[in-house]
Amino acid sequence: MTSQRSSSLLHPSNRLLMVWLAGFAVIGLVAACIFFNLVRDLVRNWNTTALVAPVASGLTVTDPDTGQPVVVEIPSWDGVERVTVLLLGIDERKQETGPFRTDTMLILTIDPASKTAGLLSIPRDLWVQMPAMDTDGKINTAHFLGDAYNYPGGGPALARETVQENLGIPIDYTVRVNFNAFEKVVDAIGGVEICVAEPIDDPLYPAYDNYGYDPLHIDAGCQTMPGPLALKYARTRHTGTDFDRAKRQQQVILAVRDKVIQQNLLPQLVAQAPALLDTLQSSVQTDLSLDQMIQLAKLATQIDPKNIKQATIDENMVVAYNAPTNPPQNVLVPIREKIRDLRDRFFNSVPVANPIDTTPTPMTSAARIRVENGTQINGLAARTSDRLKAQGFDVVEIDSADRFDYARSQIISYTADTAVAIEVAQALGLPASSIVTSTSDSSIDLKVILGGDYQEVAVTPTP
Repeated sequence: MTSQRSSSLLHPSNRLLMVWLAGFAVIGLVAACIFFNLVRDLVRNWNTTALVAPVASGLTVTDPDTGQPVVVEIPSWDGVERVTVLLLGIDERKQETGPFRTDTMLILTIDPASKTAGLLSIPRDLWVQMPAMDTDGKINTAHFLGDAYNYPGGGPALARETVQENLGIPIDYTVRVNFNAFEKVVDAIGGVEICVAEPIDDPLYPAYDNYGYDPLHIDAGCQTMPGPLALKYARTRHTGTDFDRAKRQQQVILAVRDKVIQQNLLPQLVAQAPALLDTLQSSVQTDLSLDQMIQLAKLATQIDPKNIKQATIDENMVVAYNAPTNPPQNVLVPIREKIRDLRDRFFNSVPVANPIDTTPTPMTSAARIRVENGTQINGLAARTSDRLKAQGFDVVEIDSADRFDYARSQIISYTADTAVAIEVAQALGLPASSIVTSTSDSSIDLKVILGGDYQEVAVTPTP
């Protein structure tokens, strides 16, 4: 007979199985590495024979106390707002002790409401202002400076604030991994299937264990890459541009995700866990909790691959520049208007799996809307009010919000029917995850709080 238990009553060994099922479901490598770091203490005394079989809602395991099969349910993510993670791959060599620059910077985002996700690559040579450092530099040095100068939260914190300050993208969590973690995870799943568009020859690929070279050649065509080769494929800079390199990194991350899900590699990975964790326990750092990781991972399994959007800050959005530093540096100066446009399109135009019917309902004309300015942009509430009125909405009040540092806009619905809130979100180019409901009494039906993610659009006057 099979019984059910809530996650709060799980035996540690059963909870570990949940993490394995969930961990590799989040967009590839990130989830795998987080798992290794968070549960290394739980795995040491776990008996791999406890696994019976994966099931649709979780795993069937053998309870080590009773010997009976138990279905371990995976808890669901209960938030409605978009979740954004900054992935940092550090350039850590075997003979070095740090601090380290970031070799890779990727933004991963998941929208629970629309069941969509995205990957955005940031070039490491992007020339930016470092918050609290009173200096400009390449964005990949933010992590180095944070660790070198004991910035609160260290390198990950300064890297996070640098991205937020310069790109206007709120970051909820950070994950830092090194080369060793990358290679071991890819090897644990038997390599990844990668299709190489054209031959790669890089005689100057840097050696991991010294300061020499490890010449690289990869033939064109589809092939299975072990961990070390997948890392080289993702890191090489001497074939094509740095922007091509960013696209290869995304290709490898999605290949890890696809293989684990498609080939149901969970049992094999569980059996390898103790040895892998001994190797990787110092290779990953994150501020995601175990419970958050499990829930986000389950959410990621519900996202159709066609609803994972990929984007890169590329050569069309920067200007090459020789910075007058000592020594001089070849850097990429951002064209802020173009990057801002990419950011807004990336976060507001992720494809929706189930398109919403935009036919106006009777609620639209009857709903009383209040618009509040949660930013420091003067007159934003008034201009947004005009934008909504031009589309037939009834804005009855405008004012300042309770503060002026909202990173994300909110649409608060005080009615049971959120149809009008969905229409307002679409009219303003905001994601469905910006909608929240409130049971508080209010003289209005809907309140819009404008945040830093809101993209203002000029309104053409009605003749």
